[in-house]
This record gives sequence, C-alpha cells and structure tokens, in this order.
Amino acid sequence: MVASTKLEMASPEPKGLVPFTRESLELMKQHIAKKHNEEQREDLKPNTDLEVGKELPFVYGNLPQGMVSEPLEDVDPYYKNKNTFIVLNKKRTIFRFSATWCTFSPFSLTRRTTIKILVHPFFRLFILISVLIDCIFMPMTELPKWGPALQNTLLGIYTFEILIKLIARGIWVEPFYFFGDPWNWLDFSVTLFEHVTRYLPLNFIPIFRITRNLRILKIIPLNQGLKSFVGILTHCLKKLTGVIILTLFFLSVFSLIGMGLFMGNLKHKCLRWPQENETVTLHNRTENPYYIRETENFYYLEGEIYALLCGNRTDAGQCPEGYVCVKAGTNPDYGFTNFDSFGWALLALFRLMTQDYPEALYHQILYASGKVYMIFFVVISFWFAFYIASLFLGILAMSCEEEKQKAAEKAEKTEPQFQQTLKELQEGDKAAETKTTQIEMKKRSPTSMITSFNMLDDSTATVRHEEELKKSRKRHQLCLYRFAKTLLIWNCSPCWLKLKEFIHMIIMDPFTDLVLTICIILNVCFLALECYPMSEETTSVLSIGNLIFIGIFTAEMILKIIAMHPYGYFQVGWNIFDSLIVFHGLAELYLANVPGMAFLKIFRVLRIFKLGKYWPTFRILMLILSNSLVALKGLVLLLFTFMFFSAVVGLKLFGRSYKECVCNIDKDCQLPHWHMHDFFHSFLNVLRILCGEWIETLWDCLKVAGQFGCLPFYMMVILIGNLLIIYLFLALVSSFSSYKAPTTEENGEEQNLQSAMARIKKGINYVFLKISCKKQNISKETMDIVNNVYVRENISDPTLSDLSNTQDFFKDKEKSSGTEKNTMTGNESQSLIPSPSVSETVPIASGESDIENLDNKEFQSKSGDGSSKEKVKQSSSSECSTVDIAISEEETVCEREKPKQLKNGYRRRSSPGQISGESKKGRIWQNIRKTCRKIVENGCFKCFIGLVTLLSTGALAFEDIYIDQRKTIKILLEYADMIFTYIFILEMLLKWMAYGFKAYFTDSWYKLDFMVVIVFCLSLIGKSREEFKPLISVKFLRALRVLSQFERMKVVVRALIKTTLPALNVFLVCLMIWLAFSIIGVYLFAGTFYECIDPTSGERFPISEVMNKSQCESLVFNESMQWENAKLNFDNVGNGFLSLLQVATFNGWITIMNSAVDSTGVNKQPNFEDNIYMSCYFISFIVIGLFLPLSMLIGVIIANFNKHKIKQGGSNIFITVKQKRQYHALRGLLHEDSQKIIRRPRNKFQRFMFDLVTSQVFNVFIMVLICFQAMTIMIQSDEQSSEMDTALYWITLFLVMVYTGECVLKLISFRCNYFTMGWNIFDFMVVIFSITGLFLPLMVGYYLVPPSVVQLILLSRIIHILRPGKGPKVFRDLLLPLMLSFPALLNISLLIFLVMFVYAIFGMYNFAYVKKEFGINDVANFETFGSSMLCLFQVTIFAGWDGMLNAIFNSKWSDCDPDKINPGTQVRGDCGNPFVGIIYFVSYIFISWMIIVNMYIIAVMEFLNIASKKKAKTLSEDDFKKFFQVWKRFDPDRTQYIDSSKLSDLAAALDPPLFMAKPNKGQLIAMDLPMAAGDRIHCLDILLALTKRVMGTDVRMEKVISEMESGFALANPFKITYEPITTTLKRKQEAVSATIIQRAYKNYRLRRNDKNTSDIHMIDDDKEVQATTENAYFDKAEEKLTIQSQI
Repeated sequence: MVASTKLEMASPEPKGLVPFTRESLELMKQHIAKKHNEEQREDLKPNTDLEVGKELPFVYGNLPQGMVSEPLEDVDPYYKNKNTFIVLNKKRTIFRFSATWCTFSPFSLTRRTTIKILVHPFFRLFILISVLIDCIFMPMTELPKWGPALQNTLLGIYTFEILIKLIARGIWVEPFYFFGDPWNWLDFSVTLFEHVTRYLPLNFIPIFRITRNLRILKIIPLNQGLKSFVGILTHCLKKLTGVIILTLFFLSVFSLIGMGLFMGNLKHKCLRWPQENETVTLHNRTENPYYIRETENFYYLEGEIYALLCGNRTDAGQCPEGYVCVKAGTNPDYGFTNFDSFGWALLALFRLMTQDYPEALYHQILYASGKVYMIFFVVISFWFAFYIASLFLGILAMSCEEEKQKAAEKAEKTEPQFQQTLKELQEGDKAAETKTTQIEMKKRSPTSMITSFNMLDDSTATVRHEEELKKSRKRHQLCLYRFAKTLLIWNCSPCWLKLKEFIHMIIMDPFTDLVLTICIILNVCFLALECYPMSEETTSVLSIGNLIFIGIFTAEMILKIIAMHPYGYFQVGWNIFDSLIVFHGLAELYLANVPGMAFLKIFRVLRIFKLGKYWPTFRILMLILSNSLVALKGLVLLLFTFMFFSAVVGLKLFGRSYKECVCNIDKDCQLPHWHMHDFFHSFLNVLRILCGEWIETLWDCLKVAGQFGCLPFYMMVILIGNLLIIYLFLALVSSFSSYKAPTTEENGEEQNLQSAMARIKKGINYVFLKISCKKQNISKETMDIVNNVYVRENISDPTLSDLSNTQDFFKDKEKSSGTEKNTMTGNESQSLIPSPSVSETVPIASGESDIENLDNKEFQSKSGDGSSKEKVKQSSSSECSTVDIAISEEETVCEREKPKQLKNGYRRRSSPGQISGESKKGRIWQNIRKTCRKIVENGCFKCFIGLVTLLSTGALAFEDIYIDQRKTIKILLEYADMIFTYIFILEMLLKWMAYGFKAYFTDSWYKLDFMVVIVFCLSLIGKSREEFKPLISVKFLRALRVLSQFERMKVVVRALIKTTLPALNVFLVCLMIWLAFSIIGVYLFAGTFYECIDPTSGERFPISEVMNKSQCESLVFNESMQWENAKLNFDNVGNGFLSLLQVATFNGWITIMNSAVDSTGVNKQPNFEDNIYMSCYFISFIVIGLFLPLSMLIGVIIANFNKHKIKQGGSNIFITVKQKRQYHALRGLLHEDSQKIIRRPRNKFQRFMFDLVTSQVFNVFIMVLICFQAMTIMIQSDEQSSEMDTALYWITLFLVMVYTGECVLKLISFRCNYFTMGWNIFDFMVVIFSITGLFLPLMVGYYLVPPSVVQLILLSRIIHILRPGKGPKVFRDLLLPLMLSFPALLNISLLIFLVMFVYAIFGMYNFAYVKKEFGINDVANFETFGSSMLCLFQVTIFAGWDGMLNAIFNSKWSDCDPDKINPGTQVRGDCGNPFVGIIYFVSYIFISWMIIVNMYIIAVMEFLNIASKKKAKTLSEDDFKKFFQVWKRFDPDRTQYIDSSKLSDLAAALDPPLFMAKPNKGQLIAMDLPMAAGDRIHCLDILLALTKRVMGTDVRMEKVISEMESGFALANPFKITYEPITTTLKRKQEAVSATIIQRAYKNYRLRRNDKNTSDIHMIDDDKEVQATTENAYFDKAEEKLTIQSQI
C-alpha cells in the first residue's frame, strides 16, 4: 500500500482537486469579465490528457470518496475561465459540464442527482447492454411474441437516458450542453422518430423504416476508442476535401468526353436482315420500323443473355452474314450501362475508376465503337485510377504519420513523469516493490506507445492500476505458486532426476531439433498430398504417416515435460501450442469413427505453424501484427460496426423488394446467391461491395428497388467503407514498415538448428578432407608451390561475381593484400590492380558492368571518379593491359584469363617491357583489342546496337496468325532475323575481343545479351529444319535485350531487386498462410464441385432429378450425361492455390464461392445454397490470407525502399543520375510563375484592350463560359428533341465566336508576345479546330465529323481550372507530387510495357488459336499483337484474367477440337494448354503486381516527402522563389531595396514558412536588419534574417547562408554596393532614447512653469505626458528621427 499511495501522490507540481462552489462560480465570472477588458496574451489549448471520457491522471492526486460524482473545479487551465466544472466517477473518468445557461443551477439537487446517475459506470454499461440487445433483434425479420414489448422497454430506456442528459447538461447548442454534442443530436432524433412511427403509420416511407437502425451507431460514443477513431477519420475527411473535389472534377470531365464519344453506341446491335417475304411481317410487329425493339430478331452469341453489339467502324464489331448493324433495343445490363446521359456516364466512369468488372465495359465499347478507343480506357483505368488512388493513399498516409508523431510526442512528454514517479517510489519503497514497478514501466515504454498510435490513456494510471491488481492478487498468486511447486515440479527421487537429466540432454540436443524440424516439413508435405480422387494405397500411406507424426509430436511433448517439469514446460508459449496440437491429434484418433467429427481433420493445418518456432521472421511478423491489432482494435471494431449497420440498413430498405420483385432479375422467380432479403445475405453483399464487386448487385438492386434508395446506399457503403479499410491497411503497413530482418537475437531452437547444421558441415568437410588426402600422390614441395600460386591468384584476381555477392570484399581484400607486399604495392592493393607477374588485364567498357549494383561506399570512395581511359602506373600492369581501375558510377573491372602453363612448377613471371618485347604478335593482339574496345565503347556503335535491338524487338509484333497470308512481310522478317542475328553475333565477338571471356561472362547484362544471341541462333535453326521448329517459340525472349541497352530499364530492375528480394522471407511466410488455407480447402471441398449439366440448356439439373453421380450417368439423351467438374476447384493443393489466387485478385471468386456454397458432398449433385455458411471460409481467407499478408509484404517492401533511399542520400532509387538533375529542374519549373510579364502597350486602343483581357473580370467571364459549355453537354441525352439540337448548335456557335473574339483581342493587345505563352497557344489551337469542326461537316458530311467533336474541342478549355495561379491552389498542391514522381513513374511504365510486350508475344505463339469463349472473344484474344496487349492490359489491372484462363483450360475433346482447320495457316486445333496457361498468367500477375506496388510506393512517398519538408524547419529553392515573386510587388523598379515602412507588409505577404503575421513590427526590429541611407533595407539582408528565423543557428544554417550569398552574387554581378549606416535595432534604441529625453525635458518644463499647480492637475499632466510618450513611442517615427539627428 505504501507504493501505491506514493504513486498516487507523485506529481511534478502541487496539484489538487477542489470542489466547485458558488464562490468558485463567482470567481470564474470575475475572471471572464476581466479578460474581456484585457487582451489575452496566452494562447492556451486544451490538454489532451484531460479530455472528456479519459481517466484523470494520477499526478493530480488521489480521489477522495467524498469527491466522487461531485462537481469539481476544472483542472485544465484552458477551461479555467470557460464556466465549466468537472465530475469524476469511481474510475476517475472525466465528465465536463457547463455552469451557466442550464435548465437547473449547478447546485440544484435535481441536477446533481441526474449528474450522479449520468457519470456512474453502471449507467453507461446499462445503456451499452441495451443497445447491444437492440442490435441483436434488429436483423430479425420476424420478432417473437414478446418482441414488441422488448422494443417498447428499450424505447423507454432511451427516453429516460435523454431526460437524464437534458437535466444534467442543459438545453443549449454550445459545448458540454446536450445539443452541443452531435451524438446527442443523433440520439434525440432517432428516439423522436421512433416515438412518431409508433403512433403514426409511416413505415411505408423508407426513411422512417431505417431510422431505428441508426441506433447501432450509438455504440460509438459509448466506447472511447471508437469515438477517438471517428474523430481521426473526420479530420482525414477534411484533408481529403481537395482530393474529393479534384476527383469529381476529373470524373465529370471524363464523363462528358465519354458522352461525346459513345452516346447511343451501346444500342447498336446485329439485326436479322429480313427477306422479301418477311418485310411486311417484321414491320407489322413493330410500331416504328426505324427503331426495332424485337429481341428475337437480334443475334446472340452462345451462352450470352444480351445481343451482340456492333459498330460501323472497320475496327468495331462486325455482324455475321444475314444481319445488319442498326441502332435498336435497349442498352446492355438491364439498360444501366450506357453513356446516353450525364448520370449514367458518371456511374460508368466511377465503375472504371474503382475497377469493378471493367473488362465487360471495355468489350462492349470496343465492339460498338472500335478498338482505337482503348486509349480512352487505358487513360481512365490505369493513369486516372492510379492517380486518384495515389492521392487518397498519400493523404491518408500523411494522417497516419501525423498520428504516429503525436503518439511519439506524447511518449516523450510522459517519460519525465515516469522518471519522477520512479524516483519517488525508490525513495520510500522497498527494493522488491520498486523492481516490480520498473518492470511494469518497461512494459509501457515509449517504444510501444509509438507503435500504437491510437489515443492512449495516461501511462501512470496504467502503472498504478496494475500495481493495485498485483497487490490484491498477491496472496492468491502465492497459493497458486505453492500448488504448482508441489504438483507441477517433479523432484521426487535421485533416480528420477538422473532420468530427467538424461532426457534433457537428448531432447535439447541440436540434432533433436533438426530431426523435429524435418518431421514438421515432412508432415506438411503429407498434408499437401491430400487430393481427389485418391487411391487406397495413398490413403493408407497418409493415414499411417499421420499416426507416425502424432506419435513423434506426442513423444516430444512427453519428453519435454519430463525434462522441463510441467511447470517449466507450460511457461513457454510454443510448448503450449505444441501440446494443443498433440491433444487435437489424439482427440481426432479417438473420435475418428464418431459421425460429424470429420471436421477435426481441418485443424491438422496448425502443424504447419510449428515451423514458426524455428523461423525468426515468422515470429517477428506475428509480434508486430499482434501489437498493431491491439493498438487498432478500436478501428477494427469501428469497421465491423459499420458493416453491421450497413447490412441492417440494406435489409430494412431492400429486403422486402427483393422478395416481391424477384421476377425482375430471375426468370424462375428465385432469389439469386447475392441479395438482401435476410441479414446473412445482406452482410455478405456488404462484404462484396467492400471487396470492390458492387456493380452487378447494384443492377439487381436497381431492378427490384429503383434508383432512389440503391444509389445512395451503395455510394455510402463504398466511400465510407473503403475509407475505413484503407486507413486500417495503411496503419498496418506503417507498423510493418519498421520491420527489420532478424540478426543475432535467436532463441534456443534456432541456435540448435544452426549448431546442428554447422556440425554436419564440419563432418562433411572432414570426410572430404580425409578422402582427398588419401588420393594425393604428389610431393610436398610441389604442393607448397602450387598452394602459393593459388593464394596469389586468389589475392590478385577477384571476379565480378565475388564483388557482387559480398559487401565486405574490399575490406577483406585490403587485409589480405597486406600480406603480399612483395608482389603488390599499396596502391595496387587499394585499387585492386593485380600484379603483372600473375596475370594480364584488360578493362570492361564504361557502363557495361554490373558492379554498379554494389552499395559499398568504401569501395566507391577508394575507386575515385576517373574514366576507363585513365592511365595507371607502368609498374603495376603489363603493356598488354589497358586496365582502368579508377571506378566511376558506370565502371567495371575484370581480368584476362590467366596463363595455364607452369614452367618448372612455377608460373612464369615477366615485366611489362618483357611482355611487349617478346614477340610482334603480342603488340598486334594488343592493338586489335584496343581497336575492338574503341569500337564497342563508341557512342555511335551503342546507338546503332540500341536501334537494332528496338527493330528486332518490334519485328516480333508482326508475327501474328495472319503472317502466312502476308508473304512479303514474312520474307522480310526472315531476312531481318538473319541480319539481326549476324549483327548481335558480331557485337558479341567484338566484346569478347575487347574484354575477354571472363570479363564478359562475369557481367550480368552481358550474360543476358549472350542468352539473346543464343535465342536468335535457335530461332534460325528452328526455321531451317522441321524437327527443330518448336525452337521458334523462344523468340519472345529477344525483347529482353532491351533491358541491357537502356539505363532507365537497368535502374528500375536494380531497384526492384533491392526492394523485393529482401522481402522473400516475408513472402514465404505469406505462402505458408496460403498453404494452410489451400489444405483446408482441400479438406472441405475436394470432389464436391462436380455437377451434372443439361446439354440442351447448359444449366445444372435440379437435385430433384439428379442426386448423385450414378444417377447422372444413368440419364440417357443420345448418350450418358457427363459428370463435370468445375474448372477451378479444390481437388488438390495446386488447384487450391490457383482458386485462392482468383479469390485474392477478386476475379472469378464469385463463381468459386457459389460452387462452394452449393456443394453437398463428394459425388453428390450440388443444391442451391445447401452449404451457405461455407462462405465464412472465403471471408476468413480475404481477411487472414489476403489483407494481413498483403500489409506485411508491402510494409517490408517500403522498409527496403526507405533503406536504399537513405543509402543514396534521399534520392529516388528508380531514376538515373541524369534524371535526378532533371528532377530538380522540374521541381523549380513547377514553382516558377508561368505568367510571363508582358509590358503594357503605349497605344491607347491597345492599352485599353490589354487592360480588358488582363482584368480579373474578363478571366472570370471566360471561366464562367467554359463551365457553361460543360453544363450544356451535361444536359444532353441520346434521344433529345430536334429543338434541343438546334439550341445546342447555336450555343456552340456563340461560344466559338466568343473564344475567337477573345483570341483576337489578346492578339491585338499582346501582339507577337501572344505566342510566347503556352496557354495562349493552346487557346489559339482550340479556336482553329473549333472553326474547322463547324465548317468541315458542311463539306464532308455529319457522318464523318459528328457535332460532338466541336463540343469536345471546346470542352478541352476546362483544363484552365488546373492552371497554376488561376485555379484553386489545392489542385496545384495535389498535382505537384505526381509531377515530381513522373520521371520514376515513366521508367517503371517503360518496364511494364516491356513485360507486357514479352508476354504478348509469348501469348501469340501459344494461345493464338484457342477457342473463343469465356474471356477470349473477337476483341480480347491472342491472334494479333494489339489484341494480345489488350488482354495483358486487363490482366495488369487484375480484370478478366479468369475468363481467359478458363478458355485456355479447354484441352479435352469435349471442350475443343484438336483437329480443327484454321484458314490461312498450317496450325490445327483450337485447344489450349492449361499448364502453360497457369504459369503464364500467374507469373505475369506476380511480376506486374510487384511493379505496380512500387509505383504506388513512389507516389505515396513523394506525398510524405513533401509533407515532411513542410513540417521540417528547412527552406527549399521553391520558398526562395516565392519570396522573390512577392518582392517584385514591393520593388517594381528592381532596385533591390525597399523602405523600412514596407517591411511589415512584406513579411505579412510572404508564404509560410517565411510568413510573419501582423503585428510583427517588434519581431522585425529584433532581427537587427542593416539599414542603408534613406531607411532602406536590402532584399538579401531581409531574406537572410527570415531564413535564420526559420532554421535557427546551426551548421545547416551557415551552409545555406553561404550558398545564398554566393548564388545572389552570381545572379546579380552588378549589384549596387552600399554601406549600412545603422540597423533596425539601433534605430529603435535611438528612438526610445529620444523618447526618454523628450519625456524628461517636458517634465522639467512642467515643474518649472507650473510650481503652484494642484496635485490633480499634476496627475492630469502626468497622464497627458504618458499618453504623449506612448504616441511618440509607437506612431511618430519621423519626429523621433529628426530629434535624434539634431542630438
């Protein structure tokens, strides 16, 4: 008790709790009245530790029993004069109330009673239980008989709560009143509406139907964690305001463009062209012969429910024979997918932005309009969606970082309190109690607080609370310890102890852990062998293996219990986990024959995670994950609350409609899998929406419930739900971004494994050494000679692979070279030049080596910055050597192969002169190599090779399925292949001659070039002989040569390797989680996806007709029905992985999930939703197998990105050195004022025009016209009247005339300066094209040039809103990060394009003739290069690849025809190759995902970089440019000086961080600025003073000042010199001195002239003197200066 008492009273300063009395209220009013008369100098802020709902810190002392639930004076200084008081309950929770404007006085007995009820913990608990009970009954569609009574009771409880709050808090809308809290508004409104609906029948109105469901949100204010996260997310929404506005702007613009391009096109269908005898009949069946609505006359593809779309362009979809393309019928997808009006176009663009089922919209538009419009979708789906997602991620990531910094700052503030509390405890407590407190303090260390950046309570309170708990449970723990010591620690007899020691020695031996690890791995392999169908032998082997492994794990547990005692065994967490696995295995064996217990088999997968005991990466990741989830538990609960609320609202809004209008969406009037008729399906539907699959369920909702309720509901779920998910995801990523690979901290099991492996290696080496020693038959002297030569070779001849594989090579090399000083000089050892007595060396050309991948700064510093042509000492190399050892950024070093001959047992040694003089051949060979080197290093030769590489790569795109029909192109390509092959072989030979074989083959890029040459040769061999024809298929690898030819590609590849390869260990952890889910899937669904299909309708037989496989095969329709399996299933672990990949990419996962839900059993016919709760498996995988591992992986990639970025000095690792310079230039360009100064003309008319076009009113007028023109497009529709067309034509003509007039006026006023500005050139081109678009249709017809073209041209002027200086500043701030990251994004985009190119060529070679069905059709296929790129683009954004893979799965006779004749080619068949298809798509998905993730990382990190620079006390070049832009306004004549009177206005006009708000005269005077004659101040002096104010006085400041002065001197070489005569501070001191002299002189005159004046007059005179002095002090600066000059 002593410790806890001292802990309670520990306080850094004396603080106490004072009761709130009437005197306190009067004193508070006096303070408030006094503050109104005085200017408040202190800028206090509320203390975050004393907010409402938090516990009072224990530094404020103990809470006496008499002060519980009683009004107390507010302890927060901010509220001292706010008419507030606080009330504390037993848990010390703070409640704050207002002391005025209440229904009752603060001292009223009624109000005090209600306050006591309100603050009591049981009252809040009672309300929470009531809300939870209400939430349980809300999802019920049919309540029990006592349900209404329960609802009335709950309503009475809520009404009572509101009355209590109204009396306790008072009726007003200010803070701490009842209506001052938004949650009270919500509570009051819901209760009021519920009372109204009880007595008035308004349930038919949807808004009244869901009002009661808002009660679910009442959980948020009842939980402080939820409320805190709601506040954080609200703050995030404020920051996202600009992003939301920009997103709406872009969506609107692209929607208008889509309307102009595709309006009405999706109604184009293939109509059967009637014969002569059918014309009358067809016309009679339709009211309008020009607008056909008869669906039976349209052409339908097999299995499609919508008619085939077509277009009139050559690249659009074409109709089959007998059909014509007409505009008829309705739009696809129930008529909801179209661009016929602005609303539907906006919905389509929002769908593309969220990437929901975009492949269907692509295909529809490309069929109806032409493949050329794929450019539109590439811009929307890739760049626009990427940019918007980057904006949201960047802003939310900034918010996460801010919360993290707040937690860190709070931790720093609470650390002194920790230390002081500990000090006081140590003074008065015993050593044992102090030690206990320290342990608890360490558990609450600042590090953990930084990790959990949520709103934490005061840490001292936690320490004290845990201390009290320990004290109260001390006796119980002592009893438990005695019990455990008696029964769980076995020290019975000496024999037992000896047995225990023996078993401990065995079980703790390193080889035992190694054997156990091998057993775990084997058990995992046995688990992965489960499949369907499985033979009896395999089943028997697996069951026996299971028994063996259970026995091994049981023996391990028993032996460890014996060795460690039960008490010690169960103290280790992993041992508890092992024991659970053993108990599960034994229980499974015991209950094997009990029906319904087969599900226990699923828990075998837990054995996989036994590997975590020996895997440090797994343990670290799990520890970070657990800490993060604990810190974010409030956010997780908030997300679940929102999902529950959305599911209940969806049920109440649309549940009845789905039942009543189900025939609108299903011809059999049966509810689909996805609906909202019951709560579980509604919850699944909400989950599907949050996963990004919402458009199809929205169509169903629109059909059954209409647009009024569905669109707002779906938008709410999408926007709010994704905000919660993204914030949670970023919070987890932020936690994992601090991940560090495990180093030396290892547990016993890991050390045992390493020790066992070391012993095995040692034994193997010993055995090999013995064997080699027995086989040696040479003399000892010869061995010594050879060993010496070998050592010297190793010292002097390092290979590039060695350099690339070790970071410490140069340090080791330097040490080893010190021992060989007789053969190598110090210079040589440092620069790695081998001795000429050992070998001869030649260099690799600059830029051709892979050594630049090294991050060894020591090596770079030693290497110098020379080029490959620098000279070296003649004594260090032979004359045949042209080694360039000075290593620059693109350097490389290698050596020629060593002589292989030994003379008399020694290597022949020779000097450079001897080698050059030995023979003439040596000099010829040297000249040849030098010549080859000059050739390959020549810039023209490199450009030529690069051009040839691009040509050879581009030639691959022409080899499509039509190549046999284009004989000329085919012949040209064959000759080109031969020429390319010879050129690359010649290049390779030249490099061999120049660098030697060893140098060539130690460079990674040269190895790639060599592989490409081999590919060229193989393709030529394949063309020459028929049996080698399959070798032609490797030609796609030719494109990889582009990687080695362009530095941008190299940089990106290196950066990707640096960021992703270190994450391989984490990737294996994620793979282990997927393996567990795949095995569970095999246990649950193996053999259950089979079904019996009706061949006539293509649908599944109902279970009433076919119940199992035998009944299906007994049905006879010309032949027995086939028992077909789903293409994606869980019959084995491999198929399970593929199915989980589709679920992870949300492609085809609905089909897989529906099959699982309908499954009934092995060899049984599926039944609709017979196994509905199997959807929980997929929900668990999405959360545990996708969301969490993805956050781990991306967090680790970000950690690697930041690590390598720091190594490169903070620069982007995805750009080249040249681009880094361009980056800084681009940054400066973006901050420069693009508005060039144009002088006002002298001509009066031109001057008037100039003033007109440059006025703000004129610019606003033009912007209004631009927005008006956009609105005219918005009101258009597909079937508008002719009057609307005429009105729109005249509006367009008027706008063209206005824009033309604007152009003419600017040409008159600006003259030739008009074309010096890019924006004017853009406006001029818009006018020219608009006029052309108006008159061109009159000449060529409206069919070629539709009227919408002119409208779109005029609409392009809306980009002026984004113009810097004209549009909103927030748009510029949001566009800046994208522009700055553009070079890196461009490099990565080039790599993506290259990867797409390679895979497109591979797809053309392997899948060109695959049968067109599922995802492969006339638009998306692999027949041509363009179509292949379209397919790869879809896969890049994870859209539609499941359909393509399903088409490639057609490899059986029942699905395809292997002998089908393909016209125009010799290739037969239309079957696919499933194995190749799986490898193709899976590999491309992983590669593209890795690249795209790094793209997002670059964009988001640029956001964080800009935000960190704004917060840091640093100044950039942009800030200086902004300063000089403001300076121009105050110094228009560019004299570099301003008057001192303008200084205050200048400082107030600057942008942060140089900005100084008024009043700022005192701060400016204190800067002591030099002043020249005339009270003028130089601009550089002002800038230096402001810079020093921002950055302080440190080393960085001195460097910045020196750079500024030198830069200013260079920019202003003819600067006017001046001599400062004073400073602002001296001038102020002089003014004050003059004021004092004036006051003394006036007092002297007053005393002399008015000796007989009364005291009252003297007081008046003193006041007058004081007033005069103050006026002279503050206002009359000129008079003071005059007096001072006279003195």
